Amino acid sequence: MPTYRDQAVVLRTHQLGEADRIITLLTRTHGKIRAVAKGVRKTSSKFGGRLEPFQHIDIQFAEGRGSLEVVTQAEALHVSRLAEDYTRFTAAEVLVETADRLVAEEHSPSLQQYRLLLGALRALEAGERPAPLVVDSYLLRALAVAGYAVATARCAGCGSADIRWFSPMGGGAVCTGCRSSGSGQLGPAEAAHLGALLSGEWDTVTATDVATARRVDGMVVAYATWHLDHALRSLPFFER
Repeated sequence: MPTYRDQAVVLRTHQLGEADRIITLLTRTHGKIRAVAKGVRKTSSKFGGRLEPFQHIDIQFAEGRGSLEVVTQAEALHVSRLAEDYTRFTAAEVLVETADRLVAEEHSPSLQQYRLLLGALRALEAGERPAPLVVDSYLLRALAVAGYAVATARCAGCGSADIRWFSPMGGGAVCTGCRSSGSGQLGPAEAAHLGALLSGEWDTVTATDVATARRVDGMVVAYATWHLDHALRSLPFFER
């Protein structure tokens, strides 16, 4: 069978039979790939823990006959330690589930999503920034790459600078005239924090007071839920 190599982040795994697993990965070059890792659940498996969620690996696939490739080799590029901390583990679960949902089509290159996910996972592991802020920034930026950029400085409906509300279904910041049902109040502090999360201005993000950051977190979750069609299953387990 023809083979090819790529770098990848493991998104999730599913058991298959008595010893195999189906591995879902986001690769650098080939987009999302689903592959069978044969014998990976055996203690003698040559793959070890390299095919667990969050791991960054160099991987070789053999082209399968159906929709699934076959993993023939996997080498660790970075061994994730996120499973050692519950808060960061559950935060990482939100990241990989989001990536899995946003990159829906398999074998379609998604380099920006790959880079965003890898950077966010590394930021979580470094522990220099609060996990909720990393998650909120990732959600906004990943949605923007997917075509759902949130408006933060001008009304998403008419372009007015007089923004007073946040509407998940309306595209983010909106004026009173464009306000839709379910909108929440959006003050200057919240708008500035949203903009900083979206652009990655971490000095501004980390200087925001906790109350404002919590209000914005609710807006980000509502925005992500609306554009992903339904809530992320991992969010209720993430301790903020």
